[in-house]
Amino acid sequence: MSAQAKTNKLTDKVAIITGGGSGIGAATSRLFAKEGAKVVVTDIDEAAAEGVAKGLEQDGGQALAAKVDVTCKEEIDNTVRDVLARWGKIDILVNCAGTGDIGWFIESDETTWDRIIAVNLKGTMLFTHAVLPSMVEHKYGKIINIASIAGKTGAGMQVPYSASKAGVSGFTKALAREVARHRINVNDICPGPIDTPMYGQIGDLDPELQKKYVRGVAQRRMGRPEELAAAVLFLASDECEFITGHSLVVDGGSTMI
Repeated sequence: MSAQAKTNKLTDKVAIITGGGSGIGAATSRLFAKEGAKVVVTDIDEAAAEGVAKGLEQDGGQALAAKVDVTCKEEIDNTVRDVLARWGKIDILVNCAGTGDIGWFIESDETTWDRIIAVNLKGTMLFTHAVLPSMVEHKYGKIINIASIAGKTGAGMQVPYSASKAGVSGFTKALAREVARHRINVNDICPGPIDTPMYGQIGDLDPELQKKYVRGVAQRRMGRPEELAAAVLFLASDECEFITGHSLVVDGGSTMI
């Protein structure tokens, strides 16, 4: 008896992934395309977005690259308009674009706070605000925001980042209550240390601090972007219809010890 053919989890779904040019966003883009989604790879680094999208198409997927600064409403609105013109709907939004900084709070300045809040929190709000009308119209949507365990426990020398990610989780819970009646699920994922270019910057600035973070992981290792992507896929799939307003911790045991 022949094995039953695999059913893709995201067949014909249209997904926008911010920060899709590298790290967790790139891994999620690849996994979504493998599962049958039409993937819109957005990134402030246009070449990175185009590189990921080209790879998806070479592997037989459908993809679109877009240069988007998530702090710019005009760029976001233009991208959403283009996606709707091309594919007629937006089923999934993954707010993955993020930034951070290392330093003592007492030495931080308003410019640093404005930049981190603008990308991590306001950017999540702006992109979500732009896609919601289409999701409400179609009575379907999956919004997954990438928060952080730093937003739950706080991270030393990352006060602005921790505050912004706590805001993302609060945004997730509040919005989930508002849009549930439209069959829209809103969840977030709180990663621990993940082997991405952004996390690598911590090692460049303070190798001992990076080692300290890894020692705090029960599994004594950093996570892989692909491991985060698998969690995003679950929340984006119809397997999680009854899960909303939830923060899924994916941290190798960091917050349990």
